[in-house]
Amino acid sequence: MSRPYTLFCDSTCDLPEERLAKMDCRIIPLTFEIDGMSYTTAEMPMEEFYRRMREDASTKTSQISVGVCEDAFEEEIKKGNDILYLAFSSGLSGTYNSALIAKNNLMEKYPDARIEIVDSLSASSGEGLLLIYAEQKKREGKSLDELRSWLEVNRFHICHVFTVDDLKYLFRGGRVSRASAIAGTVLGIKPTLTVDNDGHLIPQDKVRGRKQSINKLGQMIRDRKGSCLNNIVTISHGDCIEDANYAAKMMKEIFGEDTEVVIAYTGPVIGAHSGPGTLALFFWGDYR
Repeated sequence: MSRPYTLFCDSTCDLPEERLAKMDCRIIPLTFEIDGMSYTTAEMPMEEFYRRMREDASTKTSQISVGVCEDAFEEEIKKGNDILYLAFSSGLSGTYNSALIAKNNLMEKYPDARIEIVDSLSASSGEGLLLIYAEQKKREGKSLDELRSWLEVNRFHICHVFTVDDLKYLFRGGRVSRASAIAGTVLGIKPTLTVDNDGHLIPQDKVRGRKQSINKLGQMIRDRKGSCLNNIVTISHGDCIEDANYAAKMMKEIFGEDTEVVIAYTGPVIGAHSGPGTLALFFWGDYR
């Protein structure tokens, strides 16, 4: 008889606290620094974080350490539970590798335990959308092996389309050139981006004007949207709730009025690199 298992994810899943509170999963927090002070994602209100970013505060992020993963996993193993960890994209963070090292260390101590690590190849509320589906499948009775296999196959259906309001943050992270950042600021150019099958950020297009960039995201969604599992979509935003609400209305027009739209802040680990005004839309699609 198989042992019970605990579903883990990390705080980069960017789901609202009230949604996570209803879900049977554990969240491991990533940390970030702002002006040299370290915080977890639960220790600073998002309004404060983005206000300080707009005031040009210095930000820095860190992956989850091996030790933090080990401690969280070991707590569940001691309860007699196995582990299934859905990790932040390896294309954007070293957290997945930290979890693999933690697994190897613990397997020496607990050889009878099962610890499975799945690279979500997703970020922000895209990772969150995959977690929502995973938690539903777990509640439906999927075993650890069944859910791991389901995630490894279906993670490529979680589509990410997003835009940013100020290119200087992508420039700081090496995503765009200085010339592109300056030109974008002067001309009001807003890039649209996606996440590819390796979990990397990929520029798609450049659009002049904020509203036009959001409408462009809608066009990208129509091109990619799949035929199943679209009863839920997620939106994350960098302190731009009016734009998120506009996008939510657009997504209901695309997927149907009965579609659940989950809206949350883009957390500090992602937001430190994308900046205030980031708007990201996530959905089940035929391809990324």
